[in-house]
Amino acid sequence: MKILVRWLLLAGALLLVAHLYSGVEVTSFSSALLAAFVLGLLNTLLRPVLVLLTLPVTVLSLGLFLFVINALTFWAAASLLEGLVVKGFWAALVGSLIYSLCGMVIDVIIERLFPQD
Repeated sequence: MKILVRWLLLAGALLLVAHLYSGVEVTSFSSALLAAFVLGLLNTLLRPVLVLLTLPVTVLSLGLFLFVINALTFWAAASLLEGLVVKGFWAALVGSLIYSLCGMVIDVIIERLFPQD
């Protein structure tokens, strides 16, 4: 149940990103659901590999390169899906920042809704 609620809230977060920022467009809630799923897969499977491969650059930039990795992951999800449109790298960067902030808020909400015993 916790995963399902988190997935629905993250899809809503994508719609919020599209509403707040004109560089990101989501066509429908079903597109947002699919995009949230694909972003979750990419963040689980691809992001750790990218972080490991770019570790020297990440260390030299004091961790700021992780923002670039997040943007590239966000942009990759948009290129795989028709319902999510990201208008360039900078739009992906801003969109991924807003989406990440929403994700942090959602994680706090989920922990309060479903406390660990």
